[in-house]
Amino acid sequence: MATSEQQTTEAVESRAIITVLGSDRPGIVAAVAGALSEREANILDISQTILQGTFTMTMLVELGSADFSELKGALDALSESLGVQITMQREEVFRYMYRL
Repeated sequence: MATSEQQTTEAVESRAIITVLGSDRPGIVAAVAGALSEREANILDISQTILQGTFTMTMLVELGSADFSELKGALDALSESLGVQITMQREEVFRYMYRL
C-alpha cells in the first residue's frame, strides 16, 4: 500500500503549471482549454487577467493519462499559432525553482 508521502509525490508528479502571456485577443482561453481537453488533461485551478492589453494566465493542470512531452509539443504549436508565449513545467520543477 502506498504511503501518504508517496501518494502526494505521485499527485505532484502528475501535475503541471502552464503559463500564457501575450497580447489579448478572443479565443486564447478556449484554445488552451481545448488542447488540454483533447488530451484528457484537467484544469485544477486557473487565474487570468489582462494588464493594459497584455493577457496573462496561469493554470494548474492534472495530466491524468496525457503524455507530458506530447502535450508540451501541442502547446508549443498552439503558442505559435496564437502568437502568445505558452510555457509548461512539471509542478515539482516549478515549486523547486520558486520555493520560498
